[in-house]
Amino acid sequence: MKQEVDFVKCSPTQNMTVLVRTKHPVEEHLPIAARLMSYDSVHAEQVGFVGEPVMYPEAAAHLRMAGGEFCGNACMALAALLAAESGMSRGDDAVRIRLETSGTDELIDCQVRLVEGGYYCRIAMPVPEQIRRRTLRDNKQDWDAIELRYQDAIHLVMEVKQFSRTIREEAERIAIKIGADEPVSMIGILLYDAESGEMAPLIYVPLMDSLVWERGCGSGTASMGAYLAWTNRRSITADIRQPGGVIHVAAEYGQRGLGKVEIEGAVGIVAEGRAFIHA
Repeated sequence: MKQEVDFVKCSPTQNMTVLVRTKHPVEEHLPIAARLMSYDSVHAEQVGFVGEPVMYPEAAAHLRMAGGEFCGNACMALAALLAAESGMSRGDDAVRIRLETSGTDELIDCQVRLVEGGYYCRIAMPVPEQIRRRTLRDNKQDWDAIELRYQDAIHLVMEVKQFSRTIREEAERIAIKIGADEPVSMIGILLYDAESGEMAPLIYVPLMDSLVWERGCGSGTASMGAYLAWTNRRSITADIRQPGGVIHVAAEYGQRGLGKVEIEGAVGIVAEGRAFIHA
């Protein structure tokens, strides 16, 4: 049996994202996403399914990631797509788009401008519910990390001097172990070189058994901004370098602690069409 899937493929900082426009039962999301992400299909790092709002009538759309996680880059991709479909032109004021999405009960507020080469998006990100120091143990070695907990996700920032193969393999083992122990939809291990301002983001989605070193990570960039603000006890702005490019983050910090966190980045709409899923 052949199933047809209408899709749009976007590139938010080379974090290749497929947005599915056709309607499919939730129980079909995982197998459809796994097929679309494969090398011999559309090929991407993640897949989101676009539908009508469920909780907030004022939302422009509902985005459900295949693993039920929250994804900042996928939100930016969908906001860029909706802005493109609105017929905006270069020089127009930014379009405001609000989205419902999996992984958080918050409405995600997006601002989109059309610029040379694509779209430029700024979105307000969920703020960590808790930030704490945590010691991780792997291969009889202790790793100091800062843990940022969200509604349905955990991010761990680990400062390193290099992104060696050994460190990457240890990060993968840690992510898988935490995924087995914690009832969350996503675990992010964010290796960070403070001297260069470069981040290597590893994202693990247990439901999909998807372990990806992403080219660019929006939610990881937000966590990095929150980490820097929390560590320095002050508001910060920073350009976080990643393999796919730079994502900008701004995090507010005041007497009550961490406040608003926003990220900004470029999004390209690179392909759209119909994929075929053979059962």
